[in-house]
Amino acid sequence: MNLGRFVSRSARYWSDAPAVADSRGSITYSELDQRSSRLANALLGLGLEPGDRVAMYSVNRKELVEIEVALYKAGLVKAPLNARLSLEEATHVLEDADARVLIVGPEHAEAILDQQDSLPAIEHIVVIGQSGDEHYEGLLAKGSAVSPDIELAPDAPAVLHYTSGSSGRLKAAVQTFGNRMALLRKSLMLPEARSNGIEKVAHVGPVTHASGMQVMPVLFNGGCNYLIDRFDIDSLLATIEREKITRFFAVPTMIYRLLDAYQGGKYDLSSLNRITYGAAPMAPARLREAMDAFGPIFMQGYGAGETTSTITTLLTSDHVRGLADKPELLASCGRAFGESDVIIADDDGNPVAKGEPGEILVRGPDVMKGYWRAPDLTEEVLKDGWYHTGDVATVDEEGFFYIIDRKKDMIISGGFNVYPAEVESVLFDHPAVSECCVVGVPDKEWGESIMALVVAKPGVSVSEDELGTFCADRLARFKKPRIIRFTEELPKNPNGKVARRMVREKYWQQQDRQVG
Repeated sequence: MNLGRFVSRSARYWSDAPAVADSRGSITYSELDQRSSRLANALLGLGLEPGDRVAMYSVNRKELVEIEVALYKAGLVKAPLNARLSLEEATHVLEDADARVLIVGPEHAEAILDQQDSLPAIEHIVVIGQSGDEHYEGLLAKGSAVSPDIELAPDAPAVLHYTSGSSGRLKAAVQTFGNRMALLRKSLMLPEARSNGIEKVAHVGPVTHASGMQVMPVLFNGGCNYLIDRFDIDSLLATIEREKITRFFAVPTMIYRLLDAYQGGKYDLSSLNRITYGAAPMAPARLREAMDAFGPIFMQGYGAGETTSTITTLLTSDHVRGLADKPELLASCGRAFGESDVIIADDDGNPVAKGEPGEILVRGPDVMKGYWRAPDLTEEVLKDGWYHTGDVATVDEEGFFYIIDRKKDMIISGGFNVYPAEVESVLFDHPAVSECCVVGVPDKEWGESIMALVVAKPGVSVSEDELGTFCADRLARFKKPRIIRFTEELPKNPNGKVARRMVREKYWQQQDRQVG
């Protein structure tokens, strides 16, 4: 079933109810249905065909939901760019996706238009908020309000979910329409999934990533997606009070900041009945503190773009039990749910005994088709129908999973995935750098901070500030090393390769677990 049909169906049930909102206003279900159909037809009118890629590069705003629904209706592939990517990183994604159309927010428009000649695959750049027939509102005006309702095969690509690789290579998990249907089903299966009454869900993080996975489930149930374009604590709390937000998703860093600044009683947060966190582990001590402040309304989800969002969940009832009589639960990422098979396996893919460490493997209709145009990377992680997450964990007799380390070198800082090789490749571009090693070190606020150990070339002078600026010009802010240290030599293994684990272990020796 074309996912766009669900929005048309919801428009029959809740025609005048708000479907999407942001600080600039809101649109009803009827308006969302009509506007998304107009955009779908207009894009097809540009000569696009089902399977072509359309890229999005914008901070959170209600148009992003219109675009997503339009692409489903037209059978086009969504290629969302994190709004925090640098221009250089964004152009890499656009080239890799081979996108024919780019829809860009006003905050990035000038820089993108200046680079238009270097993006030969992009045939049309559509700017939100800019006048002209070729831009967003002008394009909508050209399309019919009748949905094109393209028939789609379950294995047809729907979304290119981009992340960087552990080798520094850009990669995109290809989520099919079947995967996205599985996401919808498991979201509806989830215990405690519905709020009392109509939901109003705030998207605090970028809807291009984890938070955006819940856009369609909310629309299926007649709720309202409220998009917040930046994380500001007072603004968020005021929005919850004013808009009567019922739930939101946040990475642990956001919750830590919210908790540190929260003044009980200053805002009326009585409408909130769930705060979901994920994308990184949350420190149990801070989780207890958060539950004391906001109440027993927390839920955790563990998953990845490769699994089309959550595959295990720690319910609010599990959190309550963790406070009452099983404290170790607060360090768990929950139990498997929905249609996913989740196991702990050894290096040969065989299940290990309860309590024994192994890698988390996942199988099910929500596992990606593979990596976009990267069969070698796909073969590394998809074996015999199982997705190998690279996360090392144990599972107890009740089925609760406990992540203890990562086989991959990936750093999770503030809920964003950062791969050392990507940062190192930028550092190596600096003429003063001879060697470098990037690792994640413990950070109470971010989970992990990115630290770079650098060996300078003999006789060459370079400062920490200079390298920091160099990285800031070439990387998204969340990928830039927060700590840069100079050293005369990096530890090596017998083969002469930099021993990253030896560098990292020095900073994690006193920690209970080996992830932030």
